[in-house]
Amino acid sequence: MFEYLLPAIDLVCIVSLTALYFYRHRRADLSLAYLAVNVGVLAVAAALAATSVNVGLGLGLFGVLAMIRLRSAELDQHEIAYYFTALALGLIGGLGWPMGWTAVALMVAIVIVMAIADSRLGARRYTNQTVVVDRAISDPELLKARLEDVLGAQVVHFATRKLDLVNDLTVVDVRFCAERPRAVGLADFPAPHSEVAR
Repeated sequence: MFEYLLPAIDLVCIVSLTALYFYRHRRADLSLAYLAVNVGVLAVAAALAATSVNVGLGLGLFGVLAMIRLRSAELDQHEIAYYFTALALGLIGGLGWPMGWTAVALMVAIVIVMAIADSRLGARRYTNQTVVVDRAISDPELLKARLEDVLGAQVVHFATRKLDLVNDLTVVDVRFCAERPRAVGLADFPAPHSEVAR
């Protein structure tokens, strides 16, 4: 009886996780991928648990498939976190029924942790970006001031990736604390260069 209850709980958890991801990041393609990966892992893990096939072999196959999928497209770190969370839920749902209610608690805890970690209570205010500055700036203090002016945010860390003195530009990897967006008005947009003063 319990071995049928656990996959049902897994389906509830993965639907909640994909809904959470879509609500936060609005990517339907990855929501579908997370759901498909979880259901596939759940089915194969349940089949492995019901046969004499070495479970380690099955988990190794899952690892290979996961690496192939992750290399097929460029994913952000939070997307990889959701991806492996979907894998973990599927594995616990398919192989964890001898653990009893501990498996249920683990699955629910995984979803709750992801919901908190990928929220304003977590570190979502902090983000990173690669910025190309239209000047070659070697002085760290001047570069930090320029980045904060361009991003309109507090820079907490940055690393210069390229200092191009020929083309007069700097490529910087920036980590900054994103502030609340302010209202944008017409004054924020420069007048077109083609306008002629009358």
